[in-house]
Amino acid sequence: MNYKFWQKKNDAERKKKTKSREWVDAIVFAVVAATIIRVFFIEAYTIPSGSMERSLLVGDFLFVSKVNYGARIPMTPVAFPFAHHTMPITGTKAYWDGVQWKYHRLPGLSEIKRNDVVVFNFPEGDTVALENQNPSYYDLVRQSGREVINTQYHVTSRPVDKRENYIKRCIGIAGDVISMKNGIANVNGKDEPIKSTGMMPYKVELKTPNFNFSVLEDLGLKTADMQQVSSTVYIVNSSPEIAEEVKKLDFVKSIAMAPEAPGSDGSLFPHDPKRVWNVDNFGPIKIPAKGWTVQIDSNTMPLYYRAIRTYEGNKVEQKGKDWYINDKIATSYTFKMNYYWMMGDNRHQSADSRYWGFVPEDHVVGKALFIWMSWDSEGSFFNKIRWSRIFKGIH
Repeated sequence: MNYKFWQKKNDAERKKKTKSREWVDAIVFAVVAATIIRVFFIEAYTIPSGSMERSLLVGDFLFVSKVNYGARIPMTPVAFPFAHHTMPITGTKAYWDGVQWKYHRLPGLSEIKRNDVVVFNFPEGDTVALENQNPSYYDLVRQSGREVINTQYHVTSRPVDKRENYIKRCIGIAGDVISMKNGIANVNGKDEPIKSTGMMPYKVELKTPNFNFSVLEDLGLKTADMQQVSSTVYIVNSSPEIAEEVKKLDFVKSIAMAPEAPGSDGSLFPHDPKRVWNVDNFGPIKIPAKGWTVQIDSNTMPLYYRAIRTYEGNKVEQKGKDWYINDKIATSYTFKMNYYWMMGDNRHQSADSRYWGFVPEDHVVGKALFIWMSWDSEGSFFNKIRWSRIFKGIH
């Protein structure tokens, strides 16, 4: 009896252990499968700001393809599943950077094309002031000095694939020459006016100070954000398509794009006092391409210094009038990677390449495909979901 009793008990424990193991195996399999899909095929992404309005809205949930440009092999392979760079509760790092792999990308379906909507790692996100991540660490340093910022904040570094994810439109690809004049981008000598999905400031002159704001709201304008210049003049953020509709209103005298006048803005890339550039007037700038050789001098180094030193991992020093790369005097440099110029569709509400320069190819995450859900936090209870945007493609 005792023997049979213990045999039944052992069988029960073995059975219980098997079921527990089945659960563990199922969970492990699910995590591994989801991680493989997320890393190599497709990943969900949320629009956190209005920098891409009107094409993408705050509260849009996207699927981003890793296949189109080729999946990037994880550069920081030891990381907590489903966390990007920070653990959600503890606030500690969600990865271990003791193991770092070199940049490699699997073959993709296509190269990045102009006007693609691309998700990428923030290029200036290599160093972060944890208590104040907007503006960037480098903006803080330019404002207050490195010693002050390093004393005031907890400063840390992040590997390429653990930097913040940004989403912008690719305006220029490797080898292009890009410039902007009076708010109109120019790529390789051809003007590229903003499309109906983009936004720019417009000056609206009215015939009378008395009008119904709801008429403008019905056309898609955010009247709460309008800036009043006088009793009959306003500055409003609009797309060219909406501007044409506003022009037809009987109480509107005129409407025209209102870019910033040419002038200097020290917050813009490449932060060179010799260049009198601002968000609507800059360039020309040649975007580096793999194999392209640039001549090194006082004019080119402000543009390409960070790409040569930080993105391509070289030691760069200036001694007198001479530049040294990896302790050797250099008069030219040949780039190892392709680079891109990214800008937000909402041109005056976007921190993009105009502020921090080129996006290296090893920072590219994937191509935005379509919106699978859209949630309006400001809508009424029954209108939270933007039904018309569900499964809408991104162009």
